Amino acid sequence: MSPKRALADAVAWGADGLVPAVVQDVADGRVLMVAYVDAEALAETMATGEVHFHSRSRDRLWRKGETSGNVLRLVEVDVDCDGDALLLAVNPVGPTCHRGTRSCFDAADEDRAPAAQTAGPAPATESAAPRGQGFEWLETLWATIDSRAGADPTASYTARLLAGGVDVSARKVAEEAVEVLMAAKDDAAATPERRPGTRDALAGETADLLYHTLVMLRERGLQPSEVIARLRDRHKA
Repeated sequence: MSPKRALADAVAWGADGLVPAVVQDVADGRVLMVAYVDAEALAETMATGEVHFHSRSRDRLWRKGETSGNVLRLVEVDVDCDGDALLLAVNPVGPTCHRGTRSCFDAADEDRAPAAQTAGPAPATESAAPRGQGFEWLETLWATIDSRAGADPTASYTARLLAGGVDVSARKVAEEAVEVLMAAKDDAAATPERRPGTRDALAGETADLLYHTLVMLRERGLQPSEVIARLRDRHKA
């Protein structure tokens, strides 16, 4: 059985052949909209990678963004425990709401896109609406690191770092911090032709630093939430 077929079979379709679908921005978890999906819409979504719904008012298949260009690009789809609702993680192109706001749950004057939807489709490479930075995904990384505590050090790099104690984990943070410094200076001195490469290197080194910092926190038994609380306190000051 294909994954698409298995997914459709897992859905407990309502008497009208529909289930509600909650659409969530994969970058930061923001709920963008709720609409209804039938088997045809789900099949089209899976086949094209762009979210489709069933329009109850028009009783037909509806591709989100078919007139505005503000499509929703599917990243992942999950079925809830009872099978009677879907969760669609997406990368939105432009504002999701017809009012020009990022989310249908935003106030009419909140988080409005700088350009009206009638101006034409938003560029495929960027969203016209303000976007979060995706920090929500760090929860996934933290959960993975936490799960490696006590694992076989020979089978996991993270477990090996944790088993090495503070000397190993903290030393890696120091090493990666130096790598970030060097990458940042290299990027600052780069010519426009070299900039894509140096920018990519800086992103990679920063990712390494964030990862190893979280590993060090886990080794020390310090929850990242304590760090976030400290940042919040400083922000209020």
